[in-house]
Amino acid sequence: MAISTDFIATLNHWSKELNAEYPMLSDYKRVVSKQYGVLNEQSQLISRTTFVIDMDGKIVNITESRDAIDPTGALTACSRLKKH
Repeated sequence: MAISTDFIATLNHWSKELNAEYPMLSDYKRVVSKQYGVLNEQSQLISRTTFVIDMDGKIVNITESRDAIDPTGALTACSRLKKH
């Protein structure tokens, strides 16, 4: 799933534009962003970050900044999870 600080209408647009096959959730109040430590509270901007979370709820991979745009790291981490 994707979580963004954009409003739902914006996410609906991008979901259609990208033909996303995963849910896109809105964190416009920045609650989740703060909990995961990616929110700069002074500017209210978030750091683009991809978290891979296993079935037990453990974070097994974190990719940040520009690297988080490319899904390769997350896909590799997910592939490793499937093998275990």
